[in-house]
Amino acid sequence: MNRILEIALDVFWLAIIIGGGGWLFWRTLRNSEEPTKNTFKLVFTVILVVGEVFFVRSMIGDLTIGGGMGNAPEAVVMTGSIVICAIILSILWTPQISGMMFSPLTNLFDGGNEPPEHKPFYSIANTKRKRGLYQEAIGEVRRQLEKFPNDFEGVMLLASILAENLNDLRGADNTLNRFCEWPKAPDLQVAAAWTTMADWHMKHGLDVDAARASLQKIVGRFPETELALLAEQRLAHLVNTEKMLMDQHDRPKIVLKEGVHNLGLRDDAAFRQPAEIEPGKLAAAHVKHLETHPHDSEVREKLALIYARDFKRLDMASMELLQLINEPRHSPKQIAGWLNMLANFEVEMGADIETVRGTLEAIVTRFPDLPIADLTRRRLARLANEFKGKEKTPGVQLGVYEQNIGLKYGSPRKL
Repeated sequence: MNRILEIALDVFWLAIIIGGGGWLFWRTLRNSEEPTKNTFKLVFTVILVVGEVFFVRSMIGDLTIGGGMGNAPEAVVMTGSIVICAIILSILWTPQISGMMFSPLTNLFDGGNEPPEHKPFYSIANTKRKRGLYQEAIGEVRRQLEKFPNDFEGVMLLASILAENLNDLRGADNTLNRFCEWPKAPDLQVAAAWTTMADWHMKHGLDVDAARASLQKIVGRFPETELALLAEQRLAHLVNTEKMLMDQHDRPKIVLKEGVHNLGLRDDAAFRQPAEIEPGKLAAAHVKHLETHPHDSEVREKLALIYARDFKRLDMASMELLQLINEPRHSPKQIAGWLNMLANFEVEMGADIETVRGTLEAIVTRFPDLPIADLTRRRLARLANEFKGKEKTPGVQLGVYEQNIGLKYGSPRKL
């Protein structure tokens, strides 16, 4: 029974040694920069250790048989062989052992043996593009896209070369549409792709209809979202953008008005001021624009300013701002800004303090974590002083003083 137990223990320890050695062998080869060299070192180490074990066992047998001081030379030879074997092994494996011991520390600085991130590189394509080698640049981009299909950076780079350098808007449109039709394409990247395509249609093709079609794709793909709202606002300004681009392209003639006669005899400087559009006409133009593009927040804000500053109509200005405030697709920062603007109008046009307080408290209630909420709390704390500053100071009746006092002579002087 004892013999069986000894054999079992020997097998157990042998399995541990073989397993540990195998793991060390695999780890060394995996992290090694020279796997062939390390394989040779491992094979040499196994042969050396096995040979040394057999040699030591034979020497121990000789020492046991002989006994006495006569076996001293054999003991010296056995000890020397062990020392030589240890020196050889230390020379072979010191770099690996020290690397294993200190690698946790050095990995903090050099990243260790982690392989570099597997990602596409477009530096060659960008270099060729800068040199004017557009077809070669396209070839480089497509080689990277074969390895990394639907990589957004590569898709946009390819479309950019086609649209901006080769004026191939159809090819760029097809490239972006293939990416956008990919089921896993992120929403933000899809919206960015179609928005960029709309810009290219306007800038390089002066094609409003194609630009409008690209933006309408965003509205149709992401209805009732902030992305759709941004696209709708871009759609509202397409006509103005077209006019600006056409003016840059056609360079219309500038007709100069007749100059002012008798310039040196003019007392006033009103002729120097540019003619301003009447607020009524400007408000009517904004209203007509909003009938077609009701989500144009920029124009609606301008209309509210006209109602408040030019017509002193707080009710109409509030109506326009509330439409912006109650649109859930606007960002919290925009809504907080419009609430603050409404509070300013209320203060300027004589609303009571409780009305203004309610408007400002809406900012704190709706957006307690925004920085503007802290600013609003501080404004609420000094709101009473703000209203007190708006009160008219009663005029002070001054005495009647003699006129032209500086022109009089002969007034008596006191010594």
